[in-house]
This record gives sequence, structure tokens and C-alpha cells, in this order.
Amino acid sequence: MRHLRPTFEIRPPSKTLGLINYFWGLSLLLFGSISHAWEASIERDTLGVPHIYGETDADMAFGLAWAQAEDGWEILEETLPYYRGNAASFFGRDAAVTDYLIQWLGFWDVIERDYDALLKPATRAYLEAFAAGFNAFAAQHPDRISLDVLPVLPQDVIAAHMFRHLLFYGFEKTLTDLRAETRQFEISDAPMLPNVGITLGSNATAIAPSRSRDGSTMLMINSHQPLTGPVSWYEAHLESGEGLNVMGGLFIGAPTLGVGFNQHHGWGATVNQPDLVDVYLLDIDPEDDNRYRVDGEWLELEAFDIPIRVLLWGWLPWTVRERGYRSIHGPVMKTNHGTYAVRYAGMDEIRQVEQWLAMSAATSFSEWQAAIALQHIASFNFVYANADGDIHFIHNAMMPERAEGWRWDQYLPGDRSDLIWQRYLSITELPSVTNPPSGFVHSANQSPFQVTSAGSNPDQANYRKESGWPTRMTNRAVRGLELLDANPAISFDDFSAIKHDNAYSPRYRGHKYLSLIANLEARDDEETQAIELIRKWDLHTDIANRHAALGVCVLLEEWQAERANDPLPDARETLHKCIASVRKVAGRLDPEWGAIQRHGRDNRTWPAAGGPDTLRAMYAEQLNEEDDFMTVVAGDGLYYLIEWTADGKQMIYGTHQYGSQMTDPTSPHYLDQAEAFAAETMRPSGFQLKNRSARSRTYQVSDR
Repeated sequence: MRHLRPTFEIRPPSKTLGLINYFWGLSLLLFGSISHAWEASIERDTLGVPHIYGETDADMAFGLAWAQAEDGWEILEETLPYYRGNAASFFGRDAAVTDYLIQWLGFWDVIERDYDALLKPATRAYLEAFAAGFNAFAAQHPDRISLDVLPVLPQDVIAAHMFRHLLFYGFEKTLTDLRAETRQFEISDAPMLPNVGITLGSNATAIAPSRSRDGSTMLMINSHQPLTGPVSWYEAHLESGEGLNVMGGLFIGAPTLGVGFNQHHGWGATVNQPDLVDVYLLDIDPEDDNRYRVDGEWLELEAFDIPIRVLLWGWLPWTVRERGYRSIHGPVMKTNHGTYAVRYAGMDEIRQVEQWLAMSAATSFSEWQAAIALQHIASFNFVYANADGDIHFIHNAMMPERAEGWRWDQYLPGDRSDLIWQRYLSITELPSVTNPPSGFVHSANQSPFQVTSAGSNPDQANYRKESGWPTRMTNRAVRGLELLDANPAISFDDFSAIKHDNAYSPRYRGHKYLSLIANLEARDDEETQAIELIRKWDLHTDIANRHAALGVCVLLEEWQAERANDPLPDARETLHKCIASVRKVAGRLDPEWGAIQRHGRDNRTWPAAGGPDTLRAMYAEQLNEEDDFMTVVAGDGLYYLIEWTADGKQMIYGTHQYGSQMTDPTSPHYLDQAEAFAAETMRPSGFQLKNRSARSRTYQVSDR
């Protein structure tokens, strides 16, 4: 088998690098692909959204990569080295940690071993065409190339999925704990409930005909991401002569949709973080620290080199060699408080793309469920709805089948082979609900046992306690459930209002902390003013609200402490911190919320309602010291509201946080949706031809 690990040399930038890319591109143009030729058409609607057609799925994949490159080549170029494990050779020592992680986990060894053996020929053909789309674009646009990362490989796409999935379910926390100065957890010795998972964002909601005003089925797709960078949403419509016709959101460099819909059905995704990582304390031979004991037998750690090439200054590289280790459990880390092995969901899994493709290709509920049952995707909740009136929620996970009675939230003894799990729970053993009597499901990163009305939820008693199911309730979950519960006949306008709701629920966990501060005895005039503003806050974050700035600041302090499992900060200290924070940004304690929270970029911004952990999810930062406002940097991005009416019509409305062009500020589509997004104005989706203007522009792309 050929060696697939990329080994790119570091060369001086500027003219030398430009010539290398020029001649590489010229050779591709002259000689093309020896064994394949791909061709696709790209229709850009008036918002620049690409509608991509290919005679085959592979042709379409080629066109998708080309469109992504037009709209965000720079994002792909800067992230490829991280997936390859050679980022430090481009970006310096700060990137070395990621390089170590990629090589320590052995992603490229697994890809080399399994790429031809496990992936279907059709999947490999699709990935080859997708990679070829990037390479053909680069060959024709050498002026866009800044880093020596070409050619893009099909295997790069697999490595990206392997890496991103770990970060979505919180794998990095395990490594942080292991790298601490002291041991962070006890060794399990008795049954106990597992750890509580912590999640960040995303909403997805489905309404059945029994719950809607006029017998419609409705779906909200609203996954929260950073608004810029490699995991910000990119919108595309994919269609091929082989029957695929689907639209939705994906990341630059991803060959398939992460959330989306077709005329039959749609699905949204929300992050979930059940306990998917297990750590084993190895029993090390005191005479040889490379030997460990399992079931009374001494085994040898597999040792390997981890070369990390670091760019020191200018173009000068320096190679540092670390040693990595593996046991039969998984990758091993030696520390001053023990030697540990890590075993995690999705370890050695390279077929994520096949499941995403199957989900996009499905045209019925049974086909979509069969795609979910492939279980190649390590985590994510999914909410589903279709034109037939079916709604569905599943707490999807590659959940290890663990031995009963052990505290799997703690470290496990590494000397017992019966604790080294070998399989995952089946799809039927995961929390799910289909067509509940309540008529709705609502997922907002909460417990999978509280996703609808009481009496319609999955029963936690029916699911294995060793799995560490999340038990946390977000404000978005509590507020969404109370709004849905209160309305037995939901119209499309009601549904839109729920999606854009910007309030905190009085039943939300953080409200107790807010009340604690509101009930403090004021000690000076400034405290008096601040406490009075907090007491009178109606818990909303509309743009004219003059109480929200302090109130949101207080709730954010509680939210951050809870997410980190830290004790709540002292109430008066938080009051003073928020007073200082609001004054620093706004110069006063009662600014209008829309004056200090704004959406946009590059000095063009608009007032924005919403806040952290509201259904109108907005996470903002003061990006520059001189700014007298905070800019939204994460939360709501690309989102859709879809309705299938009782008489068979489909209506789709959506919006994107900025526009289809991800990196070029001179493009008309760099910011053409931002003002409407801030104003919560949605537009009919271009998925339906009738909603695409005659001013659309269509062109052909190929590697011929």
C-alpha cells in the first residue's frame, strides 16, 4: 500500500513559494487527471449561494469543492496543516500541541491502513473528486495560494472529520486533566452514577401536525457555531443526476452536509457530550517503565517517534522528536503521577463521510434511520421531521458498551482486560423518541430525557447508567420547552417567534444566582443603581432593553462557572465585576442592549438582540479596546425554518450570519445578509427554483 501521510517540506515564502505553486498548477492544467475527468455547473443566486449540479455524485463533489474554494480557499489552506499534523512547520511553536495530538492519536496510520480496505469504492471516488476540485481551482488561481499545502488529498478530508469529531464531544478536557500536576480523578472501585456532560450550543425543534394550528409539520435547523473560521457555516445546494438533491450547511473542507433538508424531510444537529472517553491507569513494571500488566501478564508498550517540525523564525525550521506510546487500550501518556491509556468513541473510525453521505441521500424516514444506524458519527443529537408528519429525536453516540458497576467517570484500573470495551451500544439502546404524544421535540444541548412534554420523554430508567448521559438543562432547553408547552396550536409565525425568543426563563438554573445579586444590600450609590437595574430586568435581551447589559453579565458569570464545574463566584464580586465591565464598554450602567451588542464585521455592524444561552443565541466579545460595543462572534449562524403544509406544499425560510463569501471583503456577498440577519428577517430559500432570480449566474467548472 502506498504511504499516505503527507510529508511537505518547508520552503521560504514569497517568490520561491509562488514559483512552486505556479509550476505545480501549470503541470495540472497541462496534464490534468490521468484517470478521471470531472465537470459540474455552479449556479450562484442573487445572494451568491452556490447551487451545484453534476451528472454524477462525484462530479457534484468536484463542483462543491470548487465553490468552497471560491468562497473560502484561505480557510481550507490554513486548516490543512492542522489535520495533517505539520502545522508547527507553518505557524510556529504554538501549533506544536496540535501536531503532537494528531500523531499521538495515530490518525494517519489508521487512514493508511483502512482507507482502501474499509471505505466503499463510491466513497473513495467521491472524495477523490472533491479533492480534485480544490486542486483544479488552485491550479487556475495561483494568486490565491499562500502556503505550500498542495495537493489536497482525499485522505485530508478523512483526517479532518476524525479530528473535528473529538473536539465536538469534548475530548480535549481529558488531555487537560491528564497533563495536570496531580491526578484529577480517583480510581473506580464501586458503582456510582457517571459524570455530567457539559455542552455549549445549538437548537433543533420539530412540530408534528397534531401540535400545529393547521396540520403542518415544521422543523427548525439552528446549530450554533463560531461565525468565522474553519467551523463556521457555509451554505450550499447539492444536486446530481444520480438522484441527490439536498441543501443545508457544512464547513469549508467538508464534502457533505452536516445539517440540511430536501423536499421530503430535513434534520438538525445539536452537540451532545455524553461520557465517550475512558482513561485507564496502567500497572507499570517498576523495573521497566515500558512494560504494563494486564490479567497478570506483562505486555510491552508500543513506542514510536513523533517528529514535530517547528518554524522558529522566518523560514528556518527545527525538528523536535517526542516519543509516543500505545497499549492495547489505546494511546498512552506518561506523567509524573502515573502512566495512563486513553480509549475513546470513534477511535480508528474513518467512515464518517459515508454516514453523512447516506443521510443526505435518504429520501424517506426509513432510509434516514438506516443511515443513522451506520453509527460512524461519534456524537451529535439529531432532530428530524418530514412531509408525512413524522418527527423524531435521537441522542446519537458511539456509546461504548461498558462493564456494569464501575465508576466510568473516574479512572479505571488498566490491568483488567474485561474493562477494555470492544463494541458500541446499538442504535436501539440510545435515548430517542418518535412521534411523541406531545407533538413536538426540542433539543438544546440538554438531558436527552427532557426533550418534550412530561409523559412523552424517553425514560432514563430504560438506559444504561454507565453511559454517562448528560443531565444538564440549558436556558434554551427550559425556555423552549415552556414556550412549546404553552401553545397547543403552533402557527408558523409562532414557530418563528419561538426561534427568535431572546429571554431567560425564571425557571432557568442561573436565575437563582441573578436573584442572589438582586437581593444584595447596596453599600454605595453605584451599587444601588446597578442592583435596581438588575431587579427591574424583565429577563429579555431586545435591542432597546436598558437592563440587559448588567443582567446578561451576571448570568454569563454563572454560566461560565457551571460549565467549568467551578464554584459560583461571590455575588458582590460578580456585581462589581459586571459594573466595571459594562462601564468599560458603554461608559454607563444602562446602555440599550442593541447599542453595545452588535452583529457584523470589518467595521460594519448592526444592533442585535439575543444573548448567551437564549434561543436567539448570541455570544459577543469586545474585539478591540477602543470599541464601545461588543461584536457577536458565535451562536446563531446559518439557520432555517421549514414547513410542510397539510396540502402538500413546502415552505423554507433561512438566513446566514454574513453571506456566501467567507474571506473576501471586496465581494458583494461578504456581508450582504448581515443586516437582515441582525434584524431577524429570513428569506425564502433558493432550494426551490421559483425562489431563484433570473439574475442568477451559472458557469461550468472542470478539470479538463
